[in-house]
Amino acid sequence: MAYDVARIRSEFPSLESGWAQFDGPGGTQTPRSVGEAVASVLTGPLSNRGTTGVSEERAEAAVHGFRLAMADLVDGHPRGIVQGRSATQLTYDFSRHLSKQWGTGDEVVVTRLDHDSNVRPWVQAAERVGAVVRWADFDPATGELPVEAVAAVLSDRTRLVAVTAASNLIGTMPDIPAIAAAAHAVGALVYVDGVHYTAHELPDVGALGADFFTCSPYKFLGPHFGVLAADPELLESIAPDKLAPSTNVVPERFEFGTLPYELLAGGTAAVDALAGLADHSEADAASSRRARLVASYAALHAHEEELRARIEAGLAELPGVTVWSRAPRRTPTLLMTFDGHEASEITKRLAEGRVLAPSSNFYALEASRGLGLGDAGGLRVGLAPYNDANDVERLLDGLASALG
Repeated sequence: MAYDVARIRSEFPSLESGWAQFDGPGGTQTPRSVGEAVASVLTGPLSNRGTTGVSEERAEAAVHGFRLAMADLVDGHPRGIVQGRSATQLTYDFSRHLSKQWGTGDEVVVTRLDHDSNVRPWVQAAERVGAVVRWADFDPATGELPVEAVAAVLSDRTRLVAVTAASNLIGTMPDIPAIAAAAHAVGALVYVDGVHYTAHELPDVGALGADFFTCSPYKFLGPHFGVLAADPELLESIAPDKLAPSTNVVPERFEFGTLPYELLAGGTAAVDALAGLADHSEADAASSRRARLVASYAALHAHEEELRARIEAGLAELPGVTVWSRAPRRTPTLLMTFDGHEASEITKRLAEGRVLAPSSNFYALEASRGLGLGDAGGLRVGLAPYNDANDVERLLDGLASALG
C-alpha cells in the first residue's frame, strides 16, 4: 500500500511553520480535517443531547460517531468506549472504581517500564485499602519487560496487573497477550496503557487480552482527551460513584458531566485521518473503516521503520551518543544521552535550527531511574505520520553540529 508523505504533510497547517517535529510521543500535530470537525460542531447548532431539534441531534450524532470510530480503532464494542479528560484521569477514576472491591492482603502489580499515569493511581489506590503493591522490573540492558518478570510477582491474591503496551520513553513493546494470559490464569484483571502504542500499532483489545485499554487521541492526530475501552459486560459489573440524576447506562455512567461534543467529533475525524494515511484504491475506499485502518497502519509502519533505520544509522556515526531504545520490538521512539553534554543543552541547540526534540523523563519516572538516568531522562526523538526524510536529515545535521 502506497504512502504519500508529501500528500499527508499538506494536510497539516502547522508544518508551514518550518519546524521538524519529533515530539509525536508528547502529542502529534493536527490535520486540517480534525480542526474543521471541531469547529463545525462547536459553531453549528449545539446543545445537550436529545432528539428535539437539530442542536440536540448534532450532539447525539457527535457522541454516537465517536463511539463507533473508537470501537473501529481498537476493534472493540461502541458500548465499551468511555470518554475522559485524559488517560491519566480515566486511570485515576477506574483505580477508585475497582479498588472498592479490594481489601487487606489483596495485590496489585505495576511495572517500572510504565508512564507514571499507569503506576501512581494504582499504588495510591492500594495504599488506601491496605492492598500490597508488587513491582515488575524491566531489564535496563535490553529495555525489555520479560513475561517472566510479571509472572514472578503474580499470586492468587493478585487483583489487577497494570502494564504498558509500549513505553513512551524507550518504545519497548512488551508481550501483552502473554502477560495478560498469565494474569488471567490467577484471576486478575489487566489494565493496559495503550497511549503510546496506538500511535504506531493498530490495537486489537481482544487479541491483546486487555480488560481495560486506554489511549489518547492527541497522540494520533486528534484533540486532547482520553479514551478507555472495555467489554460492556465488564463495565456493567462496576459501580462508580456518580450523581443521583445521572444515567446508570453503560458507558455513560462513567462519564461525568456534559461531554465535549466538539472534541468527540475531532476524535472521530482523527480516526478517519488515520484510516486515510495509505493511498487506497476506489475499491479499498469503499471497504470498512477497520479494513482501511489495517491497510493504513501497515503503510505507516513501513514508512516509520524506514525513517527509524536512517536515524539509527546516522546516530551510529556520531561520537558520544548512547541510545537507550534497544528492545527488538519497539516503536520508532529513540531516547538518547550524550557524553559531555546535557540532553537539555542538545534540545536547545536543535531548536535553533527549528528541530523539536525535547528532553525529560516524560513522566516515565521509574523507567528513567531504572536506566540510571535519574529524573533528568534524556533527549527523545519520536516519529509521527508526517515526518519525512528531510526532517531526519535536519535532525542528524543538527545533532552533528551540536556535538561538534
